[in-house]
Amino acid sequence: MTRTRPPADPARPATATAEAPAPSGPTPWRALSIVLVGVFMAVLDTFIVLVAAPTVQEDLHASDAEVQLVLAGYQLTYAMALITGARLGDRFGRKRCFLLGMTVFTLASVACAAAPGPDGLIAARLVQGVGAAVMFPQVFAMIQVLLPPELCARAFGVLGAVIGTAGVAGQVLGGLLVSADLFGMSWRPVFWVNVPVGLVTLALAVFLVPESRTAEERRLDLAGMAVLTLALALFVVPLIEGREAGWPSWTWFSLAAGVFALPVFAAVERRVEARGGSPLLRLGLLRSRAFAVGMVLVLLAYSGINSFFLVLSVTLQDGLGLDALGAGVFYLPFAVAFFAGSLAAGRMARHGRRLLRAGALVLALGHAASLAVVVRAGDSLSAWHLAIPLLLTGLGNGVLVTPLLNAVLSRVRPAEIGMASGVLSTGQQIGGSVGVAVLGVIFYGSLGEGVHRGVAAYGHALAAALVLDLASAVAVVALLRLLPHPAAPRR
Repeated sequence: MTRTRPPADPARPATATAEAPAPSGPTPWRALSIVLVGVFMAVLDTFIVLVAAPTVQEDLHASDAEVQLVLAGYQLTYAMALITGARLGDRFGRKRCFLLGMTVFTLASVACAAAPGPDGLIAARLVQGVGAAVMFPQVFAMIQVLLPPELCARAFGVLGAVIGTAGVAGQVLGGLLVSADLFGMSWRPVFWVNVPVGLVTLALAVFLVPESRTAEERRLDLAGMAVLTLALALFVVPLIEGREAGWPSWTWFSLAAGVFALPVFAAVERRVEARGGSPLLRLGLLRSRAFAVGMVLVLLAYSGINSFFLVLSVTLQDGLGLDALGAGVFYLPFAVAFFAGSLAAGRMARHGRRLLRAGALVLALGHAASLAVVVRAGDSLSAWHLAIPLLLTGLGNGVLVTPLLNAVLSRVRPAEIGMASGVLSTGQQIGGSVGVAVLGVIFYGSLGEGVHRGVAAYGHALAAALVLDLASAVAVVALLRLLPHPAAPRR
């Protein structure tokens, strides 16, 4: 949920295109309004499932780990295919890849809605993430190609509003659909809703979205993508599955192999670049303090968002007795505060690092207040106790997350800004999936395996998760001291 303007196509150096923007007019805006539906759907499907997760778990008799995989699996494949999806659009045509991604996403939504069990749902969510990754980055390129430079800022502002609205709508719509229990289908309409929207968008895009591609031929870094995907899977899967399995030896071997896979990825990327190819990540970027610190900040900031909503949704519904609609509506104050923080951050962008620090401090205060309230309330904890702290959490996230990417990218050279923004966008999704895995270990481990879990048990588990969230926010405050003040890009 960010309103920042990515300064370039998220997987392509700013100097890599030979295209001229199309003339502005009703046709470009009409085309962009169609592809923005794809953005809305991709973001919506992250947040709509957060509210539906407790009902999904109960209906499918899924384990805690399987519910985490439903969430983290989508983000993991989304993250891993994002940069490659953008490059496919450059090479084979953005319209063609948008249509392909939307088709895969829609068909995977059907598979999600019809899943007979947790394994089928997890597999369909993995495919859905790939579809989103092929679809989503085409929008960035289309904005740059279809509109003249003076209108791009306006278009990216609209894009940010769509992303923010999708996050809010996902929480509320998820609650509405689950509570309505349409045709006795329980949680399944949260996926069925994608199908008519996807079909209409596909039909309109065929006729109203123009085709574009870059004149430059660039090979895909499939080796880099494969190694990085393997490395992250080696980390995420044992973190999610290990607790319920009793931490057998394979989980520790997997984590160790994940550590070993990271230098292998670095070696693969160096080899690709030495051959004149286009790696997923030019390792020289990490020699920039602004980018290296910024990458850690992005991973930390985004690891807390989805994981926090997962444990809060479970606590509100399973622990405090709210239905899905009540939980969805409960998030509205967070959304209002997030938007207020985002608007304030946009107007005060000149304050740079001090603004980011203020956002991180408010976020830390929100988590600290939530922790204090939960610990003090004990077995009398209710949703109302968390309302005010949630306002602070939303405000802090809005002020921090909105300008963070621009602050990190401000010192990246123009020739590398496209790749840098793509890597940071991927980092957002990686942070989300790893955050769900790590916080899930703490939350479900603290909750225990008892059948009759009371309010006190859920409060204790939420408090344990909030300790990690608070530590993450404090770490962001500390790391911001190492982030250089925003400046003009180096040439």
